[in-house]
Amino acid sequence: MTQDEGVAASAEQAAAALVASLVGLRAAAGEVRAPLDLPDAERVRTERAEVLDQLDDYLLPRVRAIGAPLLVVVGGSTGAGKSTLVNSLLGEVVSAAGVLRPTTRAPVLVHHPLDADWFRGDRVLPGLARVTGPDASAGGAGALRLVASAAVPSGMALLDAPDIDSVVRENRRLAAQLLGAADLWLFVTTAARYADAVPWDLLLTAARRRTEIALVLDRVDPGTEGPVGTHLAQMLAEHGLARAPVLLVAEAPVTDGLLPASVVAPVADWLTALGGDAVARAAAIARTRDGAIADLLVRSAVLADAADAQRAADGRLRAMVTAGYDDALATVLRATSDGTMLRGEVLARWQDVVGTGEFFRAMESRVGRARDRLVAAMRGRRPPEPELAAAIGHGLEAVVLDAAGEAADRAETAWRADPAGAGLLAGPQPPSGSADLRTQVAAEIRAWQSDVLALVGEEGAGKRATARVLSFGVNGLGAALMVVVFASTGGLTGAEIGIAGGSALLAQRLLEAVFGDDAVRQLTRTAADRLTVRVRDVLDGQARRFTVQLDVLGTAQASGEALRAAADRVAGAARDAAAAAASATADLGGGPSAEPGEPVVLRGTGAVRGAGALRGTTGLRGAGAGGLRGAGLAAPDDARGALPARPWWRRRPRGPEAP
Repeated sequence: MTQDEGVAASAEQAAAALVASLVGLRAAAGEVRAPLDLPDAERVRTERAEVLDQLDDYLLPRVRAIGAPLLVVVGGSTGAGKSTLVNSLLGEVVSAAGVLRPTTRAPVLVHHPLDADWFRGDRVLPGLARVTGPDASAGGAGALRLVASAAVPSGMALLDAPDIDSVVRENRRLAAQLLGAADLWLFVTTAARYADAVPWDLLLTAARRRTEIALVLDRVDPGTEGPVGTHLAQMLAEHGLARAPVLLVAEAPVTDGLLPASVVAPVADWLTALGGDAVARAAAIARTRDGAIADLLVRSAVLADAADAQRAADGRLRAMVTAGYDDALATVLRATSDGTMLRGEVLARWQDVVGTGEFFRAMESRVGRARDRLVAAMRGRRPPEPELAAAIGHGLEAVVLDAAGEAADRAETAWRADPAGAGLLAGPQPPSGSADLRTQVAAEIRAWQSDVLALVGEEGAGKRATARVLSFGVNGLGAALMVVVFASTGGLTGAEIGIAGGSALLAQRLLEAVFGDDAVRQLTRTAADRLTVRVRDVLDGQARRFTVQLDVLGTAQASGEALRAAADRVAGAARDAAAAAASATADLGGGPSAEPGEPVVLRGTGAVRGAGALRGTTGLRGAGAGGLRGAGLAAPDDARGALPARPWWRRRPRGPEAP
């Protein structure tokens, strides 16, 4: 392998690595979403869409085919004269001109016939269908009309884009998309409208991306070149575009859809000089590509931070819900352990079970004697345990429902105070009260009561206590165990303290007489734990009414780390590709293109010596063939002599002039 072949191979490998890294970045950026309505969510969504468009429409196609022709997108406002300028440079009408245009007008891409294969496929603007033929409306705004013309230098293509301020939203969007796919913007404005806000918004985008750009100041009245040019140069400098060349096109009548060749000479000279120099074209492409990559890395950092912010917001919203329902569980557990349940209906039914008279007389004696009387009372008749179980069920149900309602209100209030939560509450499926909550709570309470009876039955089976269990009944002992679970007297006042406390103590002594102290303690813990589990299941289900929306959005898994890592790989690959390309360019050498055949020049090239042009802030300059310089785009100084003395295009006669 020769040295030149080795350099070329290294450049190809570096380019392939850059493509792979950009593909990885595209995948990582595609995973970033901003479904939660944070304050900057709309900007992040727009940023994400623009990043993906930048990759799909420009960077990936360009890096995959670095040798493709330089794409010059001609853009501007309605009536700025874009299409007329393109037609005049080509010497024939290929793009419909006029202030009022069909809303379905397709953008027109004019290329040299030898470059047709570069544009027939989906390498450039893959989302646009390709159409050919003279019909300007063919394919509509979603198509790209291809026109092969020997008028365009090989290695360069001109794309006439829709108006950036079109009344049709789709046309405006397409114009911005096409400009984003450009290697070079040829931005057309007029002497009367160059200070309008809309063009400058796009020019600022170009400055941020470091896109190669040249301005065409159209319809300049004689004698106004100086003041207008100076003011425009000042505005360019203020917006970071001081090096952008400005090409002046004088006000002139249009004949057969074309401006005089002498009028478009500044633009023709500049484009011809660029199109005739392969090294200059490659440099322009590289600068726009590198600027786009640098801008992409900045935007990727913004998206990565946004992904982290989405995850943080997800955690914050979940914490709000968790706090509310954790407090609800604590409220229920407190109510079922501090004696609150041993009042009202539950207390009355318990007194029915033990016998009110016997019970209160027993309260006047010592605990042991009261226990004996309680046992005797329970042995003497079958107690009304179902009524006690129902009372316990109703009491527990009320406690759980109240706690769940308060938790829902608290979570909703907290979400409404947070922009991300407020957006979810206002969405198509906001959290709503569960219609079957009461039924679910009642079922869980009944299941817990069954658990308690099963515990009593299991504890008494196969032991000497079996006879006592049978004597008292599983239901009676189960009711006593439920009372013991609600054992503490905290939260009660007045006479309830003595009554409820005595009830729990007598129930405990009864169970101890049957099962023993250790067994009763274990039964109480187990029954309380099972109640906790069932209540928690109910409350967790209610909390999921809120968090299921976050689960669907997947914001808990959002992270900017993958995107940051992908951006780091792109940065490294871009540096390697730039170094390899610089080595390859150095080996090739600079200067005009070595492409075979007579150079192709645009109509008007060399037509006027000293045609008006402005370079950055340096004022008006003569612009003979290849005379303009700006942002390093122009051909070397010796390119002036390399241009042919006559333009390659001759205007086709029309009407009586036709042979």
